[in-house]
Amino acid sequence: MAAQAWERDEPLVLGRTTLRSRLLVGTGKYKSFEETRDALEVSGTDCVTVAVRRVNLDRNAGPSLLDFIDRSKYVILPNTAGCFDAATAIRTAELARELLDTPLVKLEVLGDPKTLLPDPVGTLEATRELVRQGFDVLVYCSDDPRLGVHLAELGAVSVMPAGSPIGSGLGVLNPNAIRILMELVRVPVIVDAGVGTASDVALAMELGVAGVLLNSAIAGAREPLRMAAAMRDACHAGRNAFLAGRIERRLYANASSPLEGVIGVRG
Repeated sequence: MAAQAWERDEPLVLGRTTLRSRLLVGTGKYKSFEETRDALEVSGTDCVTVAVRRVNLDRNAGPSLLDFIDRSKYVILPNTAGCFDAATAIRTAELARELLDTPLVKLEVLGDPKTLLPDPVGTLEATRELVRQGFDVLVYCSDDPRLGVHLAELGAVSVMPAGSPIGSGLGVLNPNAIRILMELVRVPVIVDAGVGTASDVALAMELGVAGVLLNSAIAGAREPLRMAAAMRDACHAGRNAFLAGRIERRLYANASSPLEGVIGVRG
């Protein structure tokens, strides 16, 4: 059945890649490869992230996550998780491109192993070099709007500010910074990291971001498949709410049934 006019939405375009879903899902921390496969299916995503440094990418060396990802259904987005300097992140991206035959990379250059916050200097350095090499770079970064502007100016196809620290489940702690960032850049802004439950995803999408990337919130849930369904629905609901346009916030009541013309009511 053809979608009604109000149901239609534009796809998410990331450089040379077009996605139908605005929920991007990671593949770490699941109990098994089978659970990973099933959660991805339930989530409705068509883009999955793979940590190149933590995954066996050689199918000849034993069971591999790649055996459980149907590349006819999913775009693989390799990431440089675990890299703490620009040089290591660049080498990891180059390896991923060779092994996975994709120009996409989710760039992460972390500052330290305790906070896992992105290092801004290393992130800028790696972004510049990977764009020069022809990668479509999606950049994990802090929610500093000016940093996001510099990354977009360097040629990143998406700026991905953290809602809160990786795996924290704290949600989007600074929505105003995300709003400012979206005003300043012309590339898709995708909230990456920190969401813990479905309402976090819905609220992020209601801000108008292009998408949400998450992993721990599904993999670490008591019932990952049920949470994957919740995240799928929340992403869709939040996007629809943004497109529909919320009502104006008011200090006082505003009756849904107007009182004008009602007998006995004085204007």
